[in-house]
Amino acid sequence: MQKNIKVLLLALASCFVLTNSTGCSSLAKAQTPSEEEINAESAKAYQEVKAKSKISNRKDWNDMVQRVANRIARASGENFQWEIVLIDNEEPNAWCMPGGKMAVYTGIMPILKTEGALAAVMGHEVAHATRRHGQKGYARAIEEQQTGALIGVATAVGGQILCKTEQCRLLAGIGGAAAGVALTFFNRKFSREDETEADQVGQVLMAKAGYDPAESIVLWERMNAAKGGEAPEWMSTHPSDANRRAKLTQLLPQAQQVYQQSAEKYGKGATIQ
Repeated sequence: MQKNIKVLLLALASCFVLTNSTGCSSLAKAQTPSEEEINAESAKAYQEVKAKSKISNRKDWNDMVQRVANRIARASGENFQWEIVLIDNEEPNAWCMPGGKMAVYTGIMPILKTEGALAAVMGHEVAHATRRHGQKGYARAIEEQQTGALIGVATAVGGQILCKTEQCRLLAGIGGAAAGVALTFFNRKFSREDETEADQVGQVLMAKAGYDPAESIVLWERMNAAKGGEAPEWMSTHPSDANRRAKLTQLLPQAQQVYQQSAEKYGKGATIQ
C-alpha cells in the first residue's frame, strides 16, 4: 500500500522536473491512490502532528471536545478510525483529515462560547471527511502533478517556501507518502462548493448528534466578530460569513426537524469558560 503511493509520487516528481507532458497526467489518473491508502497515510501524518504539537491538558475543554467529537462521529454513520486531540495553540482552528483524524486548537474555544457551537465546527470538519473533500483534493493535486513537486521542494528547504501553514511546516520533513497527503491537506484550501456542502451537512450532523442547529448560525457571527470583519467573498475561495449565515438560516427548518427526532437533546450544551 505505502509502496504504491511512494512509487507514484516519485514518478510524478520526475514528470514535474523533466516535462509537463500528457503522459504524466495519464500516469496520475491511472494510479491515484485508493481511499484506504490515503487514510492510512493520513493516520501516519496525524501521529506526526501529535508528536510535534503541544497537547492541551485542560480537562474541561478536553472532556468537551471528546464528547462532542464522539457524538458527531456516531451521527455521521461512517466507520472511520475516529480520533481527536486538543492542541494548545492560539490559532482559532479545527480540522478533520481523511479517515477521521481530528484536532481542535485551544484558540478557537473562547470564540465559540458554547458546546453547541463546537458541535457546529466539528460537524463542518467531519463533513469534509465524510464527503471525501480532502481525498478529492489529493487526487486533484496528483493529476495536476503538484504533489511530487511539493514533497521534493518541501523536503529540500524544510517547507519554508511552499508551506503556508504551521501544520504543513511541521510535516514537511517526514518525507514519503504521508508527507504528500499531509502537505496537500494542510496547504490547499477547500473550494467554495466544498465549504458550502460541509456547512450544510455539518448542520444536519450536529442536529443528529443532539445539538441545537441554530448554533451553527450564531457560530459565524462569533467568528466574524473575533476577526473584526472580513474580506469580500470574491477575494476568497471560501463563502463569506454573511452568505454562510444566510444559507444556514435558509436550511435551519430542515435541520430543526432532524434535531427534534434525535434521541438525545443537549441544546446549546455547556458554556465554554
